[in-house]
Amino acid sequence: MSTSDKRVYIRGIRSSDRREVIALTNVSAELHQPWISPPLTLQTFKVYLRRCHQDDHEGLVVCLGGSEEIVGVININNIVRGSFLSASLGYYSSVKHQGFGYMTEGLRLAVWFAFEELGLHRIEANIQPNNHASKNLVRRCEFTLEGESKDYLFINGRWRDHERWVRVDTRSSLIR
Repeated sequence: MSTSDKRVYIRGIRSSDRREVIALTNVSAELHQPWISPPLTLQTFKVYLRRCHQDDHEGLVVCLGGSEEIVGVININNIVRGSFLSASLGYYSSVKHQGFGYMTEGLRLAVWFAFEELGLHRIEANIQPNNHASKNLVRRCEFTLEGESKDYLFINGRWRDHERWVRVDTRSSLIR
């Protein structure tokens, strides 16, 4: 699977991405704290990759079109089929590539993939209230704030509140 835009494309994460992703997460660790806990070691990457190969998860990398360099990671998590057709998103970028719009383009491609290829109706991004960069990203990708979830995720040693940002595919053709 590969979905392309002019400057970036997304594709499924592979075992061969381990060194590049681990390097990205380590160099960008300060940027990611306290928002997420990405894989920082070979062992945690292996655990993450196993999760990516389950039916309820899609692990994607955002790559530069010219160089194929990985500039970010997007996860479509907790995919539920049936009458729900929903999932949640997680994502992070390289500190080196922050501010160029690559993650905006990558997230738009991931939203398209979730709706068109996976057939989902609803995707949500749960974001800690002080994570302004992430909230700005989902706003640019046409997500709307739906509400708050108290003590939603256990991250970096404690339960953290999150805002629930949602994007819904309102096309009637989704009835399957």
